[in-house]
Amino acid sequence: MSVRAPGELSGIGMTSLRTRARMVERLREQGVADERVLAAMGTVPRHLFVDEALRHRAYEDTALPINYGQTISQPYVVARMIEVLATGRKGRRELGKVLEIGTGCGYQAAVLASIAAEVYTIERIRELHDRARRNLLGLKLSNLRLVHGDGRAGLEQAAPFDSIVLAAASSEVPEALLRQLARGGRMVLPLRRGGAREQQRLVLVERMGHGFEETELELVRFVPLESGKA
Repeated sequence: MSVRAPGELSGIGMTSLRTRARMVERLREQGVADERVLAAMGTVPRHLFVDEALRHRAYEDTALPINYGQTISQPYVVARMIEVLATGRKGRRELGKVLEIGTGCGYQAAVLASIAAEVYTIERIRELHDRARRNLLGLKLSNLRLVHGDGRAGLEQAAPFDSIVLAAASSEVPEALLRQLARGGRMVLPLRRGGAREQQRLVLVERMGHGFEETELELVRFVPLESGKA
């Protein structure tokens, strides 16, 4: 078991609390208004989730590589997705029980767990799953459960979920995830659309009565959603 060095959680220099506070102010200027999301973004130490050589860039508003062809999403995208998930079109303010597809290095899961009652997160790549577990160890988030599995299949044994968020782009909303979304629940995901001139757009899916309503949001760029375990 690794032990964090003194000051590692709070950071120094380009990973300091002051640098993190500047990131939060930038998110506010970009339109993120949910104070719970802003507080969580300011609390979770993003520099602990990137390679040591990239830690000086941890609080830039950019995606960074985390190996295996994956990235840690830019702070704005993380904050925006969680804010949309929390609010929805109907103005609801609670995340409830959350399923995250694509744990990656564990950063977004940590932000979600700082706000939501209960978070389950699935990662298909075993090495990333293990890395995320190590990254999260020192944060002691008792409401967070990590699973090595196929994100497209969701997590039937823990369903239904009030909120589902995907950190990878699909050409359609996976049917298994629609089935596992609770009545009145919300899902946020990047969808690939547009044929030859393909674009990815963030989409909010809400389960209303016996159907689903979709709301298209801004353009984004994510790695593709893949099936199976690796």
